[in-house]
Amino acid sequence: MKTLRRYLKSKGYTKTKLVLTATNHFEIKAKINGIYGRFILDTGASNTCVGFDKMDYFKLTSKESKIKAAGAGATNMETLISTKNSLTIDSWHYKKLKIVLFDLVHVNEALIAHNSGPVDGIIGADVLKRGKAIIDYNKNCVFLK
Repeated sequence: MKTLRRYLKSKGYTKTKLVLTATNHFEIKAKINGIYGRFILDTGASNTCVGFDKMDYFKLTSKESKIKAAGAGATNMETLISTKNSLTIDSWHYKKLKIVLFDLVHVNEALIAHNSGPVDGIIGADVLKRGKAIIDYNKNCVFLK
């Protein structure tokens, strides 16, 4: 019997390690526009997000958005939208990624309060769906195609 890893590799998937944090979140390293960052992998987040404070760091251009963000105890937060960005997770690559920008201070304060490090953003369901993601919770990894 083939292992899951070998089977998915034969189907064109790439494997990426996830780090389980003290808050029970999976953390993933990825590049946005060629620049490395730390992200929470969040199946419940509809969109991939980056904090306002990381706009220049990831070379994001943005425009106003009527979308209001909510999550992690905060609601009705102002957002910006950045389009046509690239995302690289290990050898998996996606061009033309839309990123929602909003204030992640409350998220990072919660992470720090629970002995986890701050993150640059959140990899959301938009990327997971695009990459036909399969998460192996037992082995702490995600497979993307």
